[in-house]
Amino acid sequence: MHHDHLLTPELRALRDEVRAFVREDVPRQLLLDMDADKVRYPREYVEKAAARNLLGLRFPKEYGGRGLGWTSEILAIEEIGVLGTSLGCLYSLPSIIGEAICRFGTEDQKQRYLRPTLEGRLMTAEALTEPRGGSDFFGTTTTAGREGDVFVLDGQKRFVVGAEGADYFLVYARTDPDAPPHKGISAFLVDRGPGVEVAHVYGLMGTRGGGTGRLVFRGARVPAENLVGRLNGAAEIFYRMMVPERLTSAAGAVGMARAALEVATRYAMRRKAFGRPIKDFQAVSFKLADSLTLVDAAHSLLWSTAVADDTGADPSYVRRLVSETKKFCTETAWTVVNHAMQVLGGIGYTNVYPVERLLRDTRLIMIWTGTNEIMDLIIQHEWFKEKEREWGEAPPAARRAAATPGQGAGASARDVEMDAENADLVEEKVYE
Repeated sequence: MHHDHLLTPELRALRDEVRAFVREDVPRQLLLDMDADKVRYPREYVEKAAARNLLGLRFPKEYGGRGLGWTSEILAIEEIGVLGTSLGCLYSLPSIIGEAICRFGTEDQKQRYLRPTLEGRLMTAEALTEPRGGSDFFGTTTTAGREGDVFVLDGQKRFVVGAEGADYFLVYARTDPDAPPHKGISAFLVDRGPGVEVAHVYGLMGTRGGGTGRLVFRGARVPAENLVGRLNGAAEIFYRMMVPERLTSAAGAVGMARAALEVATRYAMRRKAFGRPIKDFQAVSFKLADSLTLVDAAHSLLWSTAVADDTGADPSYVRRLVSETKKFCTETAWTVVNHAMQVLGGIGYTNVYPVERLLRDTRLIMIWTGTNEIMDLIIQHEWFKEKEREWGEAPPAARRAAATPGQGAGASARDVEMDAENADLVEEKVYE
């Protein structure tokens, strides 16, 4: 499972740095205590990552990052992903919230929030989902009314990972109740304090110990200078935030799949049945072959998407790739973990091996940061838009593309619809 052929010497050195952090700075007991809900929020873990200058690798050095790209970041998150969903997510939060601040925030916000976040002095979390709905983001009912030089925030958010330990939150709230849903929402940096309450920590099936909670805002006063981007302009921020939210989730998923595959492979090489190692039986080895193929494919798609965003590809194309990547990588993790449990048999269902914890962790990632059904919605939407731009009103076969080249990346491609003996029988091509 080595992808060294893709790595420059600098990337290889970074990977080794992150592996050292995962190996040396994350005690086994922390994982056990988090899963047992004995730890509510592992602040020291985030501080240790910051001490190694590993947070927000993509952001400029002047704010505490390293000025690197997505290829560096997904490499790091994949290595951290072997620790499970909670620690992978907490590592990613500075990158996710940092995206909003770095891309849309003011210089003052970068100094007051981004820099101390990357230095491990401030913990952060994103408040997106509301009790009334998750996927229906633009139906948000949290409100922020202007009163002089402050906004007064009222409402609730839930499933906020890191809420228990966060010093501030990125919060979306409705600032124009009369505007269309996607034109009346703004984003704010909200400090923990009066009027901001972490009301409830959930009993989660997995992904424990990351401080997931519900936020209740009761007249929370937010300084006007903490508005991120334009007033009523949060749709632009939300659409961009899909990229870091989903790419980080996908990268962590690949790490978890890798972890499960390693455990299952080691078991299959050592465990004997009928006098032979079980890896000699195709029922076992083919599951591992399927798993390895899926992990390599997931890694390749993840890498390709990272390069697309790093090189400034068309945002619509990036949105499609990111959605494919999030869907494929998270479903790969779920499949591979299940295969691992089957290879281990009964002992895989116990806490003698970490596979049962990985199974509980990977179940969530097909739901959060946009369910995989929402990913399908985006994938097909962006694909049809892309084809409409490329072909115009009529697909190539209807206007003989060879004679009238279309617009876009596929304009010069062969029109394969005409490669049939009776392709010219237009009266047989009935669409209505």
